[in-house]
Amino acid sequence: MPGKIDARLKELGIALPPAPLPAANYVPWVVSQGMAFIAGQIPMQDGKPSFVGKVGRDFSIEQGQQAARLCALNVLAQLKAACGGDLDRVVRCAKVGAFVNCTPDFSDQPQVVNGASDLFVAVLGEAGKHARFAVGAPSLPRGVAVEVDAIFEIR
Repeated sequence: MPGKIDARLKELGIALPPAPLPAANYVPWVVSQGMAFIAGQIPMQDGKPSFVGKVGRDFSIEQGQQAARLCALNVLAQLKAACGGDLDRVVRCAKVGAFVNCTPDFSDQPQVVNGASDLFVAVLGEAGKHARFAVGAPSLPRGVAVEVDAIFEIR
């Protein structure tokens, strides 16, 4: 029988991707003292980076939001692995951090990162509301437009 969060994902028409493998010498998640720390996730789709380029030059705010949403899907995939496959162990999303690869004059990073925040709230409800930061960066790994990490309280 699927859990409450799995049922919500299905209701939203969302299938989580397989949790991406780390790209360097780190682990994709760490659980410590009831907290799951999810490493930065880029917009990987079908094993390849997508949304390669800069928001404000190559991508609009709306496209940046799509990239952030894809990052958030990968965060949830890692979180599911960290929870032993049971997303109902999630108590709340405590903090989200995001970097937006953008032009120097771009200042709408918070709007871009709403693509991730909106997904967490849609999937987790009230427990998906979180503190966060959204900052611009001159470049990101593999040239992608957005990277998102998160911290969750779990039981």
